[in-house]
Amino acid sequence: MSQVLHSPPQAPVPADDDLAALAARHGLSVSGARPSLPEYVRQLWARRHFITAFATAKLTAQYSQAKLGQVWQVMTPLLNAAVYYFIFGVLLGTKHGVPDYVPFLVTGVFVWTFTQSSIMAGTRAISGNLGLVRALHFPRAALPLSFCLQQLQQLLFSMAALVVILLCFGVPVGVSWLLAAPALFLQFTFNAGVSMVMARMGARTPDIAQLMPFVLRTWMYVSGVMWSIDKLADKDSLPRVVTVLLETNPAAIYIDLMRFALIDSFHAGQLPAHVWAIAVGWALLAGVGGFIYFWKAEETYGRG
Repeated sequence: MSQVLHSPPQAPVPADDDLAALAARHGLSVSGARPSLPEYVRQLWARRHFITAFATAKLTAQYSQAKLGQVWQVMTPLLNAAVYYFIFGVLLGTKHGVPDYVPFLVTGVFVWTFTQSSIMAGTRAISGNLGLVRALHFPRAALPLSFCLQQLQQLLFSMAALVVILLCFGVPVGVSWLLAAPALFLQFTFNAGVSMVMARMGARTPDIAQLMPFVLRTWMYVSGVMWSIDKLADKDSLPRVVTVLLETNPAAIYIDLMRFALIDSFHAGQLPAHVWAIAVGWALLAGVGGFIYFWKAEETYGRG
């Protein structure tokens, strides 16, 4: 007599909708899911102390292996300014017709370095910190923001040397120096927004970090760091659209605002019309737009 073996009946596989309802009923959510924008902002604000501490730690460790240590925070932009002065000011003669050319140049180099370093650090913010991103749960925007804050702290250290240079070249202290604070705030907002855009792009395509030095170098040359856009704009040989593009270039806007604030010979007539409105516009466009653009890919960072 043969023995018939019957397999036990299989339980029906629940549908995806049933699983979603079951998870919702027990308060479960998707791991790493992107929070709403207001909730994301709240999470980011709750970690403000981490952002500050991380930026300070990165700044302290940046030159820890160098014998001169933190002195390089000031020496690096000063050496860049010395090279640019010799090449552009002396050999190419861009200093002619520009009053207080050394303060003009050094201010431009310091302010440009802030933007350049923030964007370069932001490009590698996710791709260069994958271990941290994969190990801990936190709003990923904290990384590009902390790198921008690190560069702001470095600029503030460098500003001490800039003040000494201004005084040595006879630039007096004036009430207009107070305008440096809102100008730096707007520039920081702009830098942070662009850094978040580049952080998302760099997370998806790490090779962008190799291309950025060439892009930033080209941007520097058209931003009036070593030469006066106002002097060039006076020439009739340039089409009007080129002049407008040069004058409203965001890097040039923030450089000129700092020059206007700190150098008394750099007067309001050298600024483009509605310069503060343009500066606010660039800060809002980059800051808000970059933040939303970065937030939309929040759940993808650190995943293979």
